[in-house]
Amino acid sequence: MLARSRERRTEDDSEINITPMMDVVFILLIFFIVTTSFVKESGIEVNRPEAATAEIKEQGNIMVAITADGQIWIDKRQVDVRAVRANIERLHAENPQGSVVIQADENSKNGLLVRVMDASREAGVYNVSIAAREK
Repeated sequence: MLARSRERRTEDDSEINITPMMDVVFILLIFFIVTTSFVKESGIEVNRPEAATAEIKEQGNIMVAITADGQIWIDKRQVDVRAVRANIERLHAENPQGSVVIQADENSKNGLLVRVMDASREAGVYNVSIAAREK
């Protein structure tokens, strides 16, 4: 009778406790979520002009799109030109290291592009780029 109780106790003791492993996985998940850089897409596809000196920019976190008919898109929604500065300030507050990339359609007006660039600089973002396709 005594031998059987010892066998049961050793079987019960041999279970693997996965609680510490779940804690580690949960902490790693939180770490990767916090350290991930989020890219804010403009929300619309534009026909960018070609440029011989175009280069790939790895980190462009605030995307602004200007369509051929003068619409401005930021963060997947259409924005009035007067609200561009406020939207860029909000997105820049979320990611202070982010830069602004303007995706202007090749048939868009230059005046609107300059107004968006000015609004970006007024919002405190001085790293402003214009997107183009490589030739």
